[in-house]
Amino acid sequence: GLSPHSDVWNYQVMSDDILELVHDNNLQNIILMGHSMGGKVAMQFAIQHQDLLDKLIVVDIAPKPYPNTNQDVLEALNSVDFTIVKTRKEAETVLSKYITDFGTKQFLLKNIYWKENNDLDWRFNLKVITEELENTMVATPANKICNTPALFIRGEKSNYILDEDLNLIQDIFPNSILETIVNAGHWVHSEKPKEFFECVMKFIKPSLL
Repeated sequence: GLSPHSDVWNYQVMSDDILELVHDNNLQNIILMGHSMGGKVAMQFAIQHQDLLDKLIVVDIAPKPYPNTNQDVLEALNSVDFTIVKTRKEAETVLSKYITDFGTKQFLLKNIYWKENNDLDWRFNLKVITEELENTMVATPANKICNTPALFIRGEKSNYILDEDLNLIQDIFPNSILETIVNAGHWVHSEKPKEFFECVMKFIKPSLL
């Protein structure tokens, strides 16, 4: 939330952010990894700048369009009126009307900060997220092929990468493999960190030698 805010939010501008970071730090032979929406950003970057990549790792997301499953979270966030809500506890009470999961609420509440004049606010750009969220539901452009070695990781209990998505993945990323982490859901890296780490290291280790 401390990054500069923009009025535009889509995969192209997020990919451009990565490119700016790469140029600013003179990075080469990158191993790029992204989870979920971050995986979509990584795929966008890969098909446009594969000359900068050594390897690509995409975690539990496919290059297909997805339905908006976060509308309830947006409604919850926008229901918190910081002209009335003056404490985190009060914000939690409002969020609880929309969200029952304790972990999700605590994750969101971590993004509250004190502005000037002792007012609270969200660190993230809620206005643009609300207006532009549909831009993150789109498919990765399939007009280019990325031959960068790619690892796709999915959680066994997740439905983000289905067996029927494998042909699409291969069409865009023909030099890719798929690994499934047993007993993991969408948050595969936090649910099975040891197995996830071993899977990633097995894929990237030759690049580190």
